[in-house]
Amino acid sequence: MTDVSPDRGAAGGQHHPLTGDLTEEDRATITRNSSVYVYEAPVRLWHWINAAAILVLCVTGYLIGRPLPSVEMSEATHQFVFGYIRFAHFAAAMIMTVGFFGRIYWSFVGNHHSRQMFKLPLLNRHWWAEVWDEARWYMFLNKRPKKYVGHNPLAQVAMFFFMTVGMTFMIVTGFAIYAEAEGAGSLLETVLGPLRDLVGGSQTMHQIHRLGMWAIVIFMIIHIYAAIREDIMSRQTMVSTMISGTRTFKDDDPD
Repeated sequence: MTDVSPDRGAAGGQHHPLTGDLTEEDRATITRNSSVYVYEAPVRLWHWINAAAILVLCVTGYLIGRPLPSVEMSEATHQFVFGYIRFAHFAAAMIMTVGFFGRIYWSFVGNHHSRQMFKLPLLNRHWWAEVWDEARWYMFLNKRPKKYVGHNPLAQVAMFFFMTVGMTFMIVTGFAIYAEAEGAGSLLETVLGPLRDLVGGSQTMHQIHRLGMWAIVIFMIIHIYAAIREDIMSRQTMVSTMISGTRTFKDDDPD
């Protein structure tokens, strides 16, 4: 078949052939896709492990707040369902916490895009204009989105408040609750016990921790929707980028 791809080969300037089922309609849609390596392996690994940990935390956290009824008629010592739920919650919390500290470390040694989640360029007027532009795109008021290598500005705001600030909040309040079981004199109780007392006691701390869980659940729903929507409607890849690390742009327009 005739070479039709707009991409040139490395040797001899020859075109790479496409598959034999190419039609004239297909030919009209050909563009020169460009790709940029954005998310390094540690960032991608953290993303998926963290997503799994948050899922376990939300499910087990809900069940801790609203326990399932007992379905087995036997002595309490023979039923450890709730114990397993609490263990899964605590284990996932430890994994999330260690991963979060590892993610903070990588923001110092990784590339530019690994730091976007931890800081916002609040004094940059152009950045604020792009935040508004992205908000209009998500509200279906703009017909065409811009192209971004890393997080778009609105996604950067969401990641900062729901992940950086939100996860810090959940880790601190979670360990403040956990410290109560460690008992007086323990390191956790010494450090976080006063915080629990400051908010009004254990019950209040449980309530605000649970509210934080629902905020994370809402963020996860919006995040999944936005990622899939952008993969379909925007001019760059989204979901596959967090798997391969490479952002691929779907058109030749540099704007």
